Amino acid sequence: MPRPVFRFAPSPNGRLHLGHALSALLNAEAARRTGGRFLLRIEDIDPSRAIEAHVAGVLNDVAWLGLAWEQPVHRQSEHMAAYREAFTRLKAAGLVYPCFATRGEITAAVATKSDWPCDPDGAPLYPGLWRGAAPGAVAAAHAAIGAPAWRLDMTKALAALASGPLSWTETGAGLHETIAADCAAWGDVVLLRKEVPTSYHLSVVVDDARQGITHVVRGRDLYHATSVHVLLQRLLGLPSPLYHHHRLILGPDGRKLSKSRGSESLHTLRTAGATPDDVRRLVNWAPDRDLALLSLPS
Repeated sequence: MPRPVFRFAPSPNGRLHLGHALSALLNAEAARRTGGRFLLRIEDIDPSRAIEAHVAGVLNDVAWLGLAWEQPVHRQSEHMAAYREAFTRLKAAGLVYPCFATRGEITAAVATKSDWPCDPDGAPLYPGLWRGAAPGAVAAAHAAIGAPAWRLDMTKALAALASGPLSWTETGAGLHETIAADCAAWGDVVLLRKEVPTSYHLSVVVDDARQGITHVVRGRDLYHATSVHVLLQRLLGLPSPLYHHHRLILGPDGRKLSKSRGSESLHTLRTAGATPDDVRRLVNWAPDRDLALLSLPS
């Protein structure tokens, strides 16, 4: 067994909240108990939302919790060439296509269809407006509109799989469960955005492989996205780590905490006089219980 490698990988588009604290605590403690490595990754691929003050806030919050990580901190904005290389391989295999449709055009295309399917995040599946577009139409759109987004042709990608059914290993309650991937539920996902030369799905897969991550421990809200990640791993010939999707911290309304909805931040708690022990109490931190659920390597 290789030395276990865990990572905490927040996006610096807001202050960390209690849900982030739980994830960081789990990864750091799992690394400590297994003699593994704990890495901190800043997922700052979007320059319009990644604010340097929030990067500093991440570092301050994680250090305040009493956690130590390996240096240097990995910042995705410094590794765009690696994501571009992975995308180029998929493009050379004929598995991606350019899409010039706006969000409004996509919404309008499905608005009159009450039974139009949605992806696991609840967004309507992309209706294929530019899938199979003629080269002339693509060239004209590029000249008139500018750079496109690039989407994975899910039908072609699934047909290109070299061997066997696609699945991942989910750990929990002392078990290693094989989960069948449902990639088609996501439709033709975006791999390169118009304004950013990568996407969450592509960059996280490339980084997990480049950093040698053996255990991805993250929130339950990303459980279904793992289908896309193991598909990209297979297409790019990358290793698949073990996965554990941990419990979420819910707000008073029963919904998961979210930076976009202004959930109370660790910074606010600290400013109000909270201690790291208070945070552990608020997330119901019970390491023996939570780490048993992780099914850690012996």
